Amino acid sequence: MQELVNNIKEQINAFETNADLQVGANNKAAGARARKASLELEKLLKAFRKASIEASK
Repeated sequence: MQELVNNIKEQINAFETNADLQVGANNKAAGARARKASLELEKLLKAFRKASIEASK
């Protein structure tokens, strides 16, 4: 579960960095990377939810 949390943190950092570049510098490639990170975050957060529910039983 700790590895999952670390992966989530990495993706959040990647999203934040790339989203800032897209908004601040109008960097279109950074926007694509931010969208990719958001999709990966979605998967990781669903996995976290599933693991968290299992751990609480």
